[in-house]
Amino acid sequence: MVCLHLCLSVCFAHSGNIIGSGIFVSPKGVLENASSVGVAIIVWVTTGVITAIGALCYAELGVTIPKSGGDYSYVKDIFGGLAGFLRLWIAVLVIYPTNQAVIALTFSNYILQPLYPSCLPPDSGLRLLAAVCLLFLTWVNCHSVRWATCVQDVFTAGKLLALGLIIMMGIVQICRGHYYWLEPAHAFETFSDYDVGLIALSFLQGSFAYGGWNFLNYVTEELVDPYRNLPCAIFISIPVVTFVYVFANMAYITAMSPQELLASNAVAVTFGEKLLGVMSWIMPMSVALSTFGGVNGSLFTSSRLFFAGAREGQLPHLLAMIHITRCTPIPLNFHYYPPDIYTLINYVGFINYLFYGVTVAGQIVLRIKEPNMYRPIKVSLVWPVIYLLFWAFLLVFSLYSEPVVCGIGLAIMMTGVPVYFLGIYWENKPQCFHIIIDKITHLCQRLCMVVYPDLEKNQEPSDHQTKDTDGQNEKISLGKTADGTCV
Repeated sequence: MVCLHLCLSVCFAHSGNIIGSGIFVSPKGVLENASSVGVAIIVWVTTGVITAIGALCYAELGVTIPKSGGDYSYVKDIFGGLAGFLRLWIAVLVIYPTNQAVIALTFSNYILQPLYPSCLPPDSGLRLLAAVCLLFLTWVNCHSVRWATCVQDVFTAGKLLALGLIIMMGIVQICRGHYYWLEPAHAFETFSDYDVGLIALSFLQGSFAYGGWNFLNYVTEELVDPYRNLPCAIFISIPVVTFVYVFANMAYITAMSPQELLASNAVAVTFGEKLLGVMSWIMPMSVALSTFGGVNGSLFTSSRLFFAGAREGQLPHLLAMIHITRCTPIPLNFHYYPPDIYTLINYVGFINYLFYGVTVAGQIVLRIKEPNMYRPIKVSLVWPVIYLLFWAFLLVFSLYSEPVVCGIGLAIMMTGVPVYFLGIYWENKPQCFHIIIDKITHLCQRLCMVVYPDLEKNQEPSDHQTKDTDGQNEKISLGKTADGTCV
């Protein structure tokens, strides 16, 4: 009974981590590139199946290389330090900042759309509100761990309320006979010509909504009984998420024509206005709560990933420091955020899938290099091969359809190669180099008031220790700054 309860808890947490803001922004991008309602539904189902296959491959890697850090740890161990660093580098420069920008722009879309019922909100207003959201939540994450986790807990309810309403109203619409665009005779009516490159982009748009499927691989070391709970979470949570996403998209199309959906920048708002009448305000409020919490969650988790990378020595040591009293990783909470939401999704989707494929290829390489290695979970090699075939299709045709967007992502990734060789691989650097780096680090430490942490659980602080201002059990021993100055 206890095992069942634990397994269900893991499944619920995994489902909650996958279901996020993507379902409120991706439907328009998926439909636009799929060219018909029927193909869009097929894309949502297929993306769910491919996500499940990828998760199975990651499950084997997760228990074979039982390190927290997910694909960063697997790529680093299988292909070496350079490959692992490039995964971390692209996460720092592209993946997390872009994810946060997309979710923040979705938040501002759903806040402003009701104020502009007859037209689209102005771009300047969208970007300004997105920037305010990011700056405010960056401040929250810098100020207090407890505040950040409270924001996450409170605002998670938003997405559950919004999706529950959408699916229930969709069922009511189908029962009333409003399913014209779901009938096979009409579902495949095209509003633009089919194009294999655009369909590949449709998969990238859909994959954004499934982001978070590899979350458990980032906490494998902390997961209780991973040999049982990891596959259990995959077999239950991903089909549930796929069901929710498919039915949410079917619900959208029972209230709107494809043209109406494509004309809306806030699909759930338009859906609510069509069906909820005077209560339509519930929908933008719920989605805004969901996306606000989504930005906060992305800021929180990204800072911890980069913190781990810095402690491994693959990012500047400054990023492994925390505030002297608030115990938050302040240097990690500042990123660059670019504009244009659907281009951003293609941008981050391409880079994400690039490394998903490299990681799954690593599973096959590990089977060849270490055939006798202990594998508590061992899947058939048919699954990684299927995943890699789909991966090759997606990357080739995405690059063909969006050569500039995908090319920029690849170029940014390759800038990490000289950084790796100069910063990590080259060990015998001149003394002047270390002096300059130490001075820059020391200056940044003074500006951000951060030091290297020395975590000691359940011990009272000494003269050079301070408690977390939120009253947590961890005591932070504040040792020395970069130049040896005691704090």
